[in-house]
Amino acid sequence: MNTTLRDKIKSLPTNRQEKIAYLTKELVEEEMTLRDLRKRRNLTQAEIAPLLGIKQENVSRLERRNNIHLSTLKDYIHAVGGKLHLIVEFPDQEPIRLLDCEDECESPSGTSSNS
Repeated sequence: MNTTLRDKIKSLPTNRQEKIAYLTKELVEEEMTLRDLRKRRNLTQAEIAPLLGIKQENVSRLERRNNIHLSTLKDYIHAVGGKLHLIVEFPDQEPIRLLDCEDECESPSGTSSNS
């Protein structure tokens, strides 16, 4: 008989089960897609497309991507009215602002995306 993950979790002490449930919920809440960001701002793909200089169907493709250039992400965030900041967190240090992507993100060609 195979043991499922659900069975394994049920066999753990209650406090461990609660911690797993809490961390799972936290991870799910942290995961927000570009589509979620756009919808939260009450914008459509058609409204964002001209701001990015692309067609609506390309916005759809962009929102489904798993891997994206920082410069593209910065442009998308800017199109929905936000600013992108890149922050690194280590367990033993205060968060470090690595760069302010509004000014310093580079495009794939290596030039500044604001040039």
